[in-house]
Amino acid sequence: MAEYAGIALGMIETRGLVPAIEAADAMTKAAEVRLIGRQFVGGGYVTVLVRGETGAVNAAVRAGADACERVGDGLV
Repeated sequence: MAEYAGIALGMIETRGLVPAIEAADAMTKAAEVRLIGRQFVGGGYVTVLVRGETGAVNAAVRAGADACERVGDGLV
């Protein structure tokens, strides 16, 4: 368990694939996080998941949300 101390999981859920791609791109460029996956939830919703140090994940999620909003009404 000690190996996961300080590691956080960040998620952004979007409406559509294009906002999800923009969010994932911004998240990985904004901070030292690892893109661990995406999940097609259904109904056009996509969840993007990243992990890393807590501060980096917070910065990445903020950057992803901003990028998603610039694309349009994609952030859930």
